[in-house]
Amino acid sequence: GLRREMLEIKNLTLGYSRHPIVHHLNMSVADGEMLAVIGPNGGGKSTLLNGIMGILKPLEGSVEKKPGIRIAYCQQASQINKSFPITVREFVSLGLWHKTGLFRRIDRSMLQLVDSALEKVKMRKFAGENIGDISGGQFQRVVFARVWLQNADLIMLDEPFSAMDEPTSEELAGLLQEWNRAGKTIITVMHNLDLVRRFFPETVILAREIIASGKTAECVTAENIEKAVNSRYQLDYTAGLCTRTK
Repeated sequence: GLRREMLEIKNLTLGYSRHPIVHHLNMSVADGEMLAVIGPNGGGKSTLLNGIMGILKPLEGSVEKKPGIRIAYCQQASQINKSFPITVREFVSLGLWHKTGLFRRIDRSMLQLVDSALEKVKMRKFAGENIGDISGGQFQRVVFARVWLQNADLIMLDEPFSAMDEPTSEELAGLLQEWNRAGKTIITVMHNLDLVRRFFPETVILAREIIASGKTAECVTAENIEKAVNSRYQLDYTAGLCTRTK
């Protein structure tokens, strides 16, 4: 139809050392979509993002991306090393690598971009602080500023609201919505269903396979959530590489 696809995922199986974590996924993400990925821990949500990024090669199937798209990927904040002695401003300016290359100096106009990105997430006054010295929630705001500067077509975030209180989560979910209105395609791994219902028009429920996908209102039902939660206990670790469970 008229949907322009940003991503086409066909019969995708991903895993580590030939042990499948997600299997036989089929989904497409349209240009300009704002999509939540939900499901139980260990259900393969981060694995899926790694597969889309190309960090993880498919055991089977494929991920086809629109040619030439730039992706910004924000892993879980807990996995980012904050012991590196750089300031908030320096950390955010790393988002400009696509413009500067690794060793070119950042000029004044770029610094203004960095400061306006910090302003957007209310962290401008912390620009000179060391990233190790700010709170988890503040760090997540800084990560958002850096992602925004990457000026990507597709933004993928893995549980970006995990270190945050409700008001901050709402504020930053609103910021994602703003980016989406500005034409960005957004895929976010989420665990707060209230935020999913309020901010994300589309949802995929993943529990090693796709349990449901589509419009959030139709997809995020008690029945589907229960199905996703229960499915993880029926895993057969002795199964062969790709046995279909139907």
